[in-house]
Amino acid sequence: MSDDHTHVQKFFTARAADWDSRFPDDGPAYAAAVADLGLRPGDRVLDAGCGTGRALPPLRAAVGASGVVLGADLTPAMLAAAVRAGRDRDGRLLLTDVAALPLRSGALDAVFAAGLIAHLPHPEKNLRELARVVRPGGMLALFHPIGRAALAARQGRQITPDDLRAEANLRPLLARSRWSMTSYVDEDARFLTLAVRAG
Repeated sequence: MSDDHTHVQKFFTARAADWDSRFPDDGPAYAAAVADLGLRPGDRVLDAGCGTGRALPPLRAAVGASGVVLGADLTPAMLAAAVRAGRDRDGRLLLTDVAALPLRSGALDAVFAAGLIAHLPHPEKNLRELARVVRPGGMLALFHPIGRAALAARQGRQITPDDLRAEANLRPLLARSRWSMTSYVDEDARFLTLAVRAG
């Protein structure tokens, strides 16, 4: 993907209004992935590429009233859909590029990213930016509510060896980006990679 974000914004703007209705059964998968992230009350967490904000309610539940929940997305229409769904009550929404976050270094305890990695123009550089805003020892969750094979089948394509989310490709990519992979799950029902921010 190029640095021109117009393509990404156009893709998601066209789908924002009915995004949630297209995937009505994903809620439990989001909640389970958030639970696996191991957040505690008072933690500060970012939903990177939050879209319509489906992760914001379980993130808020995990960190409680004393925690901080941010949702960042590049597409105004997706954030507008999050507001219509009332999810702005669970987190502060930021219209911003996750490749250049308006956050100080080490400000967060964790980042949750659903379906984000496929849309990053420069994955190593962009994952390093996510590492910048997380404290050493903080966590990253790369999530999708269905696994790589199921997603490929849904899209009518085959998984190729250069798939960024393959464990053999993702583990070294994360390591180069200041993350250390701690778990990798790629099943039909979900994809979830957890990583810890290196010191």
